[in-house]
Amino acid sequence: MATNRERLRRWRRSFVLIFAVVGPGIITANVDNDAGGIYTYSVAGASYGYSLLWTLVPIMVALVVIQEMNSRMGVVTGKGLADLIREEYGFRTTFILMGLLLVTNLGNTVADFAGLASGMGLFGASRFIAVPVGALFVWLLVVRGTHRVVENVFLAACVFYIAYPISCFFANPDWTHALISTVKPSFHFDRGYLYMMIGLVGTTIAPWMQFYQQAAVVEKGIKIKHYALARWDVIIGCVMANAVAFFIVVACASTIFVSGERHISNAADAALALRPLAGHGAEILFAFGLVNASLFAACILPLSTAYYVCEGLGLESGLDKRFREAPIFYWLYTALIVLGALIVVWLRESQQVPIILLSQVANGILLPCVLIFMLRLSNRRDLMGDYRNTRFFNIAGYTTCVLMIALTALLLVSSFFPGRLPV
Repeated sequence: MATNRERLRRWRRSFVLIFAVVGPGIITANVDNDAGGIYTYSVAGASYGYSLLWTLVPIMVALVVIQEMNSRMGVVTGKGLADLIREEYGFRTTFILMGLLLVTNLGNTVADFAGLASGMGLFGASRFIAVPVGALFVWLLVVRGTHRVVENVFLAACVFYIAYPISCFFANPDWTHALISTVKPSFHFDRGYLYMMIGLVGTTIAPWMQFYQQAAVVEKGIKIKHYALARWDVIIGCVMANAVAFFIVVACASTIFVSGERHISNAADAALALRPLAGHGAEILFAFGLVNASLFAACILPLSTAYYVCEGLGLESGLDKRFREAPIFYWLYTALIVLGALIVVWLRESQQVPIILLSQVANGILLPCVLIFMLRLSNRRDLMGDYRNTRFFNIAGYTTCVLMIALTALLLVSSFFPGRLPV
């Protein structure tokens, strides 16, 4: 029989192995609940009540499938997604895709600094102070920290998303109605509803996630023999992220939608609206979650952009490289942070709101383009060998592509008919 010392040694090896693999899936999924995501979920609940909750179920299935595909490609090939696209489809195709994603991610970065400004504003801090200080913090963390240090900070930030479930319980929602709406689909053919559906998909399954997660898996050096743990890392992260989205929608549906005050300008408005309806505690928790999510995403989004642009151009990248070893990687990261922060400080809040929600919708419209590349690559026998996609993964992936293209087409058609956008 094994002695206590041997058991302790096995447990220690298991924990070391888990922490050597866990990270990319949980971090990537949770960071997508950034300021733009929180605002989008808040608008969904405030404008349409519980009626959009059902979309979170197929969205979660699609998210698990897509992120698992990403992680698997990173483990098997040892290359990032942009790297594979450039090698297999050429520089011109990669350059066009990187350009579109760069513009979209700048909008996402603006959304995160806007979320930081509005969240800190609830605590009495001016955006002229909060945004520059926040920008300096995230820049120093990534530029001065190692991959291990940065990842540990990101994992710690994931824990603070617990603020949203707690604030939701303060709101005292109609749980029966919420749960029924989660499993009972409903659909409305109006421009605002379609716009919101695309925004929900785009903010939950954003194109940048695919590039960041695969790059993070590669940089972490996860081997095929440990892939079972990497898969659980993906599943746990996706479930956590969708649970947070569910609680945000329910909190806003049970307060703002019910009260009739269905228009909110930013995620901080959602926190303010909770005060008279759910108490000061709910407001503080919602605001704290917003600040945490904004700082978290303000680190990751520019970082993901730097990863995929440098991979696509064949340049050096990685957090374990020094500034002089990967200058373009770090300068691009710096430029996105500076631009995002300057736009938020310079523009009035009312001018920032269209950028925030439009960036989430743009994510949804661009998603099929990225997914098609992923599906083609993950079905290549010469690249993936025995780890090619199963039939289920292909059906789920192509179905997501078709649905997003169909929703985008419906949005364009519905633009010829009257319908109020939820902004």
